[in-house]
This record gives sequence, C-alpha cells and structure tokens, in this order.
Amino acid sequence: MQAINELDPRLQLAVDMRISGLDIMHGELKVLLLEAERELEEAQQIEGMDPCQHIVRVYEDDEMKAAVEAYYQPYKWRKDPAEETDPRDK
Repeated sequence: MQAINELDPRLQLAVDMRISGLDIMHGELKVLLLEAERELEEAQQIEGMDPCQHIVRVYEDDEMKAAVEAYYQPYKWRKDPAEETDPRDK
C-alpha cells in the first residue's frame, strides 16, 4: 500500500518529466471517463437496455401513489404562475 504522500509511479514519472499538473489531471480524468463509459457499455450489454429502466417506485398504498402523482409532478411547477398555482399550496 502506498503512503498518503506518495504518487502512483506512473504519475510520479509524469511529474519528474516536468509535465504540467493540469495536463496530468486532464489525462487522468480522461482515463476515468473512458473506464466509466466501458463499465456502462458492459452493463447495457448485460441488461440488454438502459439499466436505469429497472427503477421501480414503491408506494405504501394506492392513496399515497395518487397523492405523489397529483402533487409532485415537476412540470406543473414550471408552468406560468398566471396559469396555475403551485400544487403544494392547495
């Protein structure tokens, strides 16, 4: 395990070569982004679709579901105030 004040040898080499810290960070972030994209692609292949489609809302009962659907629809809050008041004020 590396000590807290030690850099990964790959990063230390870049520092020793006097590469700009900004360039080092940019490169590291690109690597992280590519890894995340790869993981997403793998998850989509396993699931066969967007993994977020499997999210299910669970309500205590039908009354709770109806209340949530009636009062917490963001598009209602974005309407012109002259057209409709905030449903939470009713």
